[in-house]
Amino acid sequence: MPDLLIELFSEEIPARMQARAAEDLKKRVTDGLVEAGLTYAGAHALSTPRRLTLALEGVLDHSPTVREERKGPKVGAPDKAIEGFLRGAGLTRDQLEERDTPKGAVYFATIEKAGRPAAEIIAEVLEDTIRNFPWPKSMRWGAGSLRWVRPLHSILCILSAEDGAEVVALDIDGITSGNTTRGHRFMAPDEITVSSFEDYATKLKRAYVVLDPAEREAAIWQDATNQAFASGLEVVEDKGLLAEVAGLVEWPVVLLGSIDDEFLELPPEVLQTSMKEHQKFFSVKNPKTGRIEKFVTVANRETADNGATILAGNQKVLSARLADAKFFWENDLRTAKSEAGMSAWVDNLSNVTFHNKLGTQAARIDRIAALAREIAPVVGADADLAEQAARVAKADLSSEMVYEFPELQGLMGRYYAEAAGLPQDVANACEQHYSPLGPSDDVPTEPVSVAVALADKMDTLTGFWAIDEKPTGSKDPFALRRAALGVIRLVLNNDVRVRLDSVIDAHLLRHEMAQNGDDPVATRLMQDMLTEIADHGVFGSAVRTVLDAFDGDLPKHIEQLKEQLPDVSNDLLSFFHDRLKVFLRDQGIRHDVIDACIAMDGNDDLTLLVKRARALEDFLKSEDGTNLLQGFKRANNILTQAEEKDGVEYSYGADKKFAEDDTEKALFDALATSEGAISSAIEAEDFAAAMGSMAALRAPVDAFFEAVQVNSDNEVVRRNRLNLLSQIRKVVGQVADLTRIEG
Repeated sequence: MPDLLIELFSEEIPARMQARAAEDLKKRVTDGLVEAGLTYAGAHALSTPRRLTLALEGVLDHSPTVREERKGPKVGAPDKAIEGFLRGAGLTRDQLEERDTPKGAVYFATIEKAGRPAAEIIAEVLEDTIRNFPWPKSMRWGAGSLRWVRPLHSILCILSAEDGAEVVALDIDGITSGNTTRGHRFMAPDEITVSSFEDYATKLKRAYVVLDPAEREAAIWQDATNQAFASGLEVVEDKGLLAEVAGLVEWPVVLLGSIDDEFLELPPEVLQTSMKEHQKFFSVKNPKTGRIEKFVTVANRETADNGATILAGNQKVLSARLADAKFFWENDLRTAKSEAGMSAWVDNLSNVTFHNKLGTQAARIDRIAALAREIAPVVGADADLAEQAARVAKADLSSEMVYEFPELQGLMGRYYAEAAGLPQDVANACEQHYSPLGPSDDVPTEPVSVAVALADKMDTLTGFWAIDEKPTGSKDPFALRRAALGVIRLVLNNDVRVRLDSVIDAHLLRHEMAQNGDDPVATRLMQDMLTEIADHGVFGSAVRTVLDAFDGDLPKHIEQLKEQLPDVSNDLLSFFHDRLKVFLRDQGIRHDVIDACIAMDGNDDLTLLVKRARALEDFLKSEDGTNLLQGFKRANNILTQAEEKDGVEYSYGADKKFAEDDTEKALFDALATSEGAISSAIEAEDFAAAMGSMAALRAPVDAFFEAVQVNSDNEVVRRNRLNLLSQIRKVVGQVADLTRIEG
């Protein structure tokens, strides 16, 4: 069976598109061939800046002949029905076969599709692939209609076998297929004729083209680390930059350059960001000091002077870039150390809109500061420091450095806060309050940083819920799912005990106050509600208490608060629970276990909720847990059916004196013992002990169902036993709502 080699040779393809394009080429061609009946043994795709390559091994030389049998209309059916069937099958009436079936004689057609040569199928599939290739952006050039990411110069398409190679004939807008390609643009630009993939790869290597991106990456990294090591330094690892640089060169030549002394005192992150974003340079640091001292650049060719001219040009451009960074840094430091300090930047944020419905960044900072002060005692932070940190945490958004390099926000805030002489806890919070940004990001642990990070994310979430800008489907333009996951990780990693319901309610009111700040009556009423929430933590009662005590006409939007905000609050808490399910599912906790715990009181205390869920998950994995769950389900099903049938609720009145069987009496005693033990353990938040007490019910529950018929003929006994089942549900239900557990 022959092998297929395809190369699409063009002007330089953007590095970020190469890997995806190679996979798209592989998928579209192989899917098309298989759909046409042409199978293969293996396939792999490769890319360089100027070419996409696909190699298929063991391709069939012909597609197989296919026989298909179709059932048609009954014999004697109207002529139009038979003629329609014949048109669809491409046959004449004398080619139909009559067969007897249980429903009478029926026409059958046997359609045979002859196989086609591989080259014919490949040409069709490749042309369709090229003309409909899913580039993120594409262009037309010349007078043709073909679109490609950059002008397409040639198509190499050959089927190679032991007896030689055959060019697959193809012509797309005047670009005809052949068996030639070209090497490196500068070092070996002449045409190369190839006969197989092995021949192709070997000749390209001789023509200074490394075909495999992984090989280029490995070569760059090895050479860069070796050169750095020889100077007693090490390269700062950056896998994203490595992949990008490998997509910029076909023949990587690594060069180690120096940074002018005047720039060495810049923060290492500034040097690294500037070199990466503007020049695609790797940073090289001194492992003893952590200071960035050199850089690595990757050229696309060898030169007679071993890259000296290239390196000199790069160093000249880099010096100009770093001069800008130094200018920004020094200007920002002067501002931070001035008498006004970082407050000057905060004042500027009053002119920066956060969201047209949520006000300015300065207004947002006021809300975050108020919330951080409230959260501080809960996380063990000093309230004054938490408020101070919240007020300067976003100040660096007005700095020149962050304006130039937005990815340095937070980090530069720490540098500037330190320069301004602020407490170290405040400076650290400036950097850490954005974290965690993703599932693998580190979670802040310093109390002040935790308080500000929680306040920042809660302000974002409550704000967008208040204006009804929630995520829908896969759309989440404001990264609210990420913010909720950040809150969850901050709470759980730091073992924070906070009632989210109260935080949500209070902050929703702050957003309402911000949107109605010109109404003094409404502002006073909502301030009273905030005080009630702080004292009692329940939104509904806070609203009723304040409004019932008000003497006068209520503003219309205040009347609506009674109905609207509790629903918004509950919806946001449900959003947290959904994110928590995803988070815990990745840790092996079943969704139904989480649902069973969410159904309990206190479900807005995420630390308590997760503690309960972990204990329940472990219990249900045990033999006692599995059997008790079965017993509970049985009791609940019998009880539910009886209550539906009788139209009454069997929830009290079980009395041991009506027990007839010893197992029945034993269950009464076990429930009495376990109820107190479980409730005490729950109150102490010792869920492991609660599960242990619940496990003690397994044997008496099993024995009861083994020996006793609940629906006794004696109505008094039956009612007593149904009330006993209700007692099982009540006692066990102290731990979790087991009706939500599947199985």
